[in-house]
Amino acid sequence: MESQFFPVQSNAAQIEAMRAGRLHVAGFNTGGNPLAVNCAGFVPFAMMADRNGAYGYEMEIIVPADSKAQRIPDLRGQRIAFTSQTSNSGYKAPSALLASEYQMHAEKDYTPMFSGKHDNSVIGVANRDYDAAAVANSVMKRMFARNAVDSTKIRSIYKSQSFPTTGYGYVYNLKPELAEKVKEAFFTYDWTDSALLAEFGKAEPAQEAFLPITYREHWAVVRDIDKAMDVSYACQ
Repeated sequence: MESQFFPVQSNAAQIEAMRAGRLHVAGFNTGGNPLAVNCAGFVPFAMMADRNGAYGYEMEIIVPADSKAQRIPDLRGQRIAFTSQTSNSGYKAPSALLASEYQMHAEKDYTPMFSGKHDNSVIGVANRDYDAAAVANSVMKRMFARNAVDSTKIRSIYKSQSFPTTGYGYVYNLKPELAEKVKEAFFTYDWTDSALLAEFGKAEPAQEAFLPITYREHWAVVRDIDKAMDVSYACQ
């Protein structure tokens, strides 16, 4: 059986492709996993981690290095960049934090802007296109490591607890024998000198192996944030 790469342009398109039976094996971002599980029958089983099983990233709120902002309350009246509304660290977690801890609400206390992805938010802050941005620091650190952006132009004013990274899995109705082969392919993957290791091995913690996971356990913190924000998993 031959596999085929299926490119999509957004998290919503990825979920729709799996619902329609056009996508069978995929990786969904942290914030998108609950909707993928509930609306597309996604079954996450693996996540990148280091060889000792350490995993995760933090949400950071960053500002230009020369910004006067030192604390989150200093961002009142400012332009804050998010990535997309399905992103955990790029939207849901920071929005919940701003509202619950600082009584700061979009459009009223700050101007929300959407960059589309974490890379754009990081570059936007470095270039002063945004006064601040909420980003996944794993993405930002990889950008620093490959000199995609000047780290001296960015300063962090907030760092969250750790969250799980991208969840890899398959659609619920994949033939059981094929699902087992997919899992075997992930867990026997040779990371030595691989493109994956070159891209993700410099993360903190390093992403250099696939860790077995369950949606029930590893996404509990994400579901708690969704509950606090009244996020619905109802399928459109």
